[in-house]
Amino acid sequence: MIPLYHSEQSIGRLLREIEGLTVEGGHEVVLVNDGSRDATASVCREFARTARIPVTFIEHARNFGEHNAVLTGYRHARGAHVVNIDDDGQNPPAEALRLWAHARREGLDVVYGHYARKEHSLFRNLGSWFTNRLTDWVLDKPRGFYLSSFRCVSAFAAGEAARYTGPFPYIDGLLLQVTQRIGAVTVEHAGRAAGESGYTLRRLLRLWVSTFVNFSVMPLRLATLLGLLMALAGLAGLGVVFYLRLTNQGPDYGWGTLMGALLVFSGAQLVMLGLIGEYLGRTFLTVNNRPQAVLRSVERSGG
Repeated sequence: MIPLYHSEQSIGRLLREIEGLTVEGGHEVVLVNDGSRDATASVCREFARTARIPVTFIEHARNFGEHNAVLTGYRHARGAHVVNIDDDGQNPPAEALRLWAHARREGLDVVYGHYARKEHSLFRNLGSWFTNRLTDWVLDKPRGFYLSSFRCVSAFAAGEAARYTGPFPYIDGLLLQVTQRIGAVTVEHAGRAAGESGYTLRRLLRLWVSTFVNFSVMPLRLATLLGLLMALAGLAGLGVVFYLRLTNQGPDYGWGTLMGALLVFSGAQLVMLGLIGEYLGRTFLTVNNRPQAVLRSVERSGG
């Protein structure tokens, strides 16, 4: 299953390599064109017309994002396992078979490809490093376990993740909510076939916000904790001010009392806002009707 965005220069060769794989029981290709404005759709349709394996080609009405495209692919995949492969040719199709074999042998729902040597740009590597540190903190995953977009997912886990209907999906967060049967295999990472990475700072920030907000109410709890600390600091300050007044020390004007009172009441406000936000956050995680993706067309060929 391949999410596509401006992939006309790389996708043709990748598809022919996938077509040439020998897979026990057969395999299909699910292509999700996420609003590409180049000739990606034409290349995919030409491949579907001549391919010797089943092909499902799906077009989003506009660009919704990689993770939205992955969920669309999960909903249309028909195999016992789904392997996510990037459209840039950096995930050798032969390595996908290793992920699949490990998932079957160990009875795992998710197997990630752990790159022995990453061929991404420095910016992308830094973004991936920060994302993994963030998920260590926010998600229920083994600390230090490396997440990547090259993953093999069982039909069960993919189907459960695809039940999410919100507009801001994060695939790894959804999968980790479904199962703890996860593993990893060290794989090769090839150089980019053509073009440049579509991961901009804006896209990475959007991913980080989705990770931090959609799967955790930790920001709200941090606000509550900050409010409590401010209130305690204010009470401590008031205690010091009263002590100095009782012992006839310190200035006569009431700046200390004023600052202490401000800290106490500001802290109390943050605590209450945090508690209210806790409820709003849980509601937000449950109810959201903005469309996750809009499909322009779904085309199947070869069975």
